[in-house]
Amino acid sequence: MTNNKQLATFAGGCFWCMVQPFDELPGIDKVISGYTGGRTKNPTYEEVCSETTGHVEAIQIPFNEELFSYEKLLDLFWQQIDPTDAGGQFFDRGHSYQTAIFYHNKEQKELAERSKNKLEKSGKFSNPIVTKILPAQPFYEAEEKHQHYYKKNPFHYNQYKEGSGRKAFIKKHWGSFNKEELKNKLTEMQYYVTQENGTEPPFQNEFYNNNEEGIYVDIVSGKPLFSSLDQYDAGCGWPSFTKPISLKEVEEKLDVSHGMRRTEVRSKSADSHLGHVFPDGPKDKGGLRYCINSAALRFIPKERLEEEGYEEYMVLFK
Repeated sequence: MTNNKQLATFAGGCFWCMVQPFDELPGIDKVISGYTGGRTKNPTYEEVCSETTGHVEAIQIPFNEELFSYEKLLDLFWQQIDPTDAGGQFFDRGHSYQTAIFYHNKEQKELAERSKNKLEKSGKFSNPIVTKILPAQPFYEAEEKHQHYYKKNPFHYNQYKEGSGRKAFIKKHWGSFNKEELKNKLTEMQYYVTQENGTEPPFQNEFYNNNEEGIYVDIVSGKPLFSSLDQYDAGCGWPSFTKPISLKEVEEKLDVSHGMRRTEVRSKSADSHLGHVFPDGPKDKGGLRYCINSAALRFIPKERLEEEGYEEYMVLFK
């Protein structure tokens, strides 16, 4: 790779579940499912699963270091796995499902070791961190049916992620927030909206008529949710968007409260109530209207993205 282009290679158990968290983020060219760390050339899925080749299921990510740093990739990697499990990941057992960071240069090795050490000292896990840090080895792309499995087979993918125990583990260790701490951190309205599924008054909220350029992040987790580029005036009195920045950070659920059938929108990382999505948005933009409470959002102006650690999203405004 040249200039600011680099490769990152991670093993996190079943590669089906490792693609979506990294896919379509700024600076990430693509996410490839494959096999690495083994003895034979061009192994098949069946051979790797038979535990006879020495390979692990892995993903490889060509990325632009200027837009998305290796440190951020490492942070995201840890949040997808159980780093204390030496025998596999969740439902999947055996060597081919073990976790590892495969570094491509000395700097990546040092950053990976520093990141692992930081996680160990954080106290988030009571058991030792056993994820290995290894030099990169030949990477073999998996069969086409395994590439972007979450898009090709979304129903089975979601069933598998939940049934394997991965989804619950991630929520427990990375997505739970102390209610008492949130009461101290959030305003009364922010807490009411995000934690009690409330709705703020229309036309009496912070961002319904915001015209600045920037992104909106979850008031609880800080995860990016929406961009001003997709915001429009729907005349409803709440911020309206044609789409999220990334579908991986929003979750849609059936809401039958108040005698209505609606689709609720929640943030995946913090499980915050955000608002609802309706099918009456601009047809030329996909036809959806994400009607979101201002109290669930924090706005980061374009000129402060780098200062606040969201520099990869500057590319949206160029």
